[in-house]
Amino acid sequence: MKKQEEFEKIIGYTFQNETLLRQALTHSSYANERHRKSEDNERLEFLGDAVLELVSSEFLFLNYPKLSEGDLTKLRASLVCEPTLAACTAQMQLGDFVRLGRGEEQTGGRRRKSILSDALEAVIGAIYLDGGFTNAKEFILKFILTDIEHKKLFYDSKTILQEFVQGNYEEALSYRLLEESGPDHNKNFTVEARIGDRAIGSGSGRTKKAAEQEAAYQALLLLKK
Repeated sequence: MKKQEEFEKIIGYTFQNETLLRQALTHSSYANERHRKSEDNERLEFLGDAVLELVSSEFLFLNYPKLSEGDLTKLRASLVCEPTLAACTAQMQLGDFVRLGRGEEQTGGRRRKSILSDALEAVIGAIYLDGGFTNAKEFILKFILTDIEHKKLFYDSKTILQEFVQGNYEEALSYRLLEESGPDHNKNFTVEARIGDRAIGSGSGRTKKAAEQEAAYQALLLLKK
């Protein structure tokens, strides 16, 4: 079975135009190495982002009738932010199917949140062009607009953890940088969340803020047990 066919089986959608799927799975590093910039997934990502915003807006509008505009906007942001979308790709093993350049492959590109979230949006764009809005919406509902409260917890993790610690502990919450690696254009930070001197969770990301968010989320999961 070809890799693309394997991916189609996982997501439950078969493309009429296989070229669209191939382009959606092609990172710019792969296209640039072959001097085929027009074949990368960035334009499909642009389209998929718009489709995702519309579908998620409609979903929240219909399912959360008591939320204000501001709260709907905040909740939507928690569902379509880079870390959340990257997490959604694990179920479909998207990282295994993205075509990367040698450099990105060697530096862990298959696990990079930005690459995974962009590829997911590109797949949405490709499905929209290939099968129309209904098929794109079905894909989004199946893989992204699920487990809403869990994703909201992730998005608000630093604020929720701060309030939880203030209300339940005498010691202060702090974040400690454990590791900083990679070149300036591709940094990776690892951060530890601590209550007093006790480590309660760790996380990594392309920025300290993203790493702190993941560390806070892991800490919340631990503390809620």
